[in-house]
Amino acid sequence: MSRITQLLKFYEENPNDSFVCFALALEYIKSGEPETGLQYFENLVQRDPDYVGTYYHLAKLYIKLGNKAAAEKCYADGMAIAKKLNDQHSLAELQNAAMNFSMGIEDDE
Repeated sequence: MSRITQLLKFYEENPNDSFVCFALALEYIKSGEPETGLQYFENLVQRDPDYVGTYYHLAKLYIKLGNKAAAEKCYADGMAIAKKLNDQHSLAELQNAAMNFSMGIEDDE
């Protein structure tokens, strides 16, 4: 059973599980289906905006898909959420990625 198939089973059982939605997005991106991954990430941000780990990966995906304005907004939104949650690790990671993005530096995931 593929990871996507297994995750889809978990998702069907509990579509509100943020971790499963996040994992599905990453798996679809890894398997060469970034548009499907985008749908899962955008759904997750709508449903659970405090799931702060989403913002870094979603911004990277926006960059990969050529939507730089959406990436910039995503970084800003993620930093605001990280500040709200007092999540210093995520905040630092998002700030670094956003700074590299604004300077045109390729940032490895």
